Amino acid sequence: MVTERGPLHGRMLVAMPGMPDPRFARSVILICAHSPDGAMGLRVDQLASDISFPDLLQQLDVLPAGHERLTDPAVRGIKVHSGGPVETGRGFVLHSPDYYNDNSTLRIDAGISLTATLDILKAIALGTGPGATFMALGYAGWGAGQLENEIHANGWLHCDADSELIFGNALDNKYDMALAKIGIDPGFLSSDAGHA
Repeated sequence: MVTERGPLHGRMLVAMPGMPDPRFARSVILICAHSPDGAMGLRVDQLASDISFPDLLQQLDVLPAGHERLTDPAVRGIKVHSGGPVETGRGFVLHSPDYYNDNSTLRIDAGISLTATLDILKAIALGTGPGATFMALGYAGWGAGQLENEIHANGWLHCDADSELIFGNALDNKYDMALAKIGIDPGFLSSDAGHA
């Protein structure tokens, strides 16, 4: 259980044009946990390759092969995203607060929660899950002070989170939407750091 929340908890990171790590070029990440020990976040703008939600349900034995819900258009329409390069086989669900499990749900802010158990996958598959969901495999992680150093080195901007940036389907537009939320035109950004 997280007892201390750092100032970036629940904020969105937006990669600067000079992001040195190509895995995070033009990325938008929700910081799910931030403390003096480090940070953990989920990238919200990139689909996972080669896996569908029905495939994931079968691989994890959430629903058996042939279950009627696996062919339901609502279940087939759920996208699986790449949350980051760490533990890419581990799943996370960002969701609206209408679903809550005392033992496994972390409330990120008033409108966004995180659950990483098979129970939520089953609830989603059966149509009894939260109203809004974002499913990701893997996460982005930073050690103590690492994220703060990357921000100081002009690697990231940050802004308030909102539901459209997280749950919206326009993945290709999320980067520009996040910059617009900050009030920045991407054409005016420089990849060079400047400190007075």
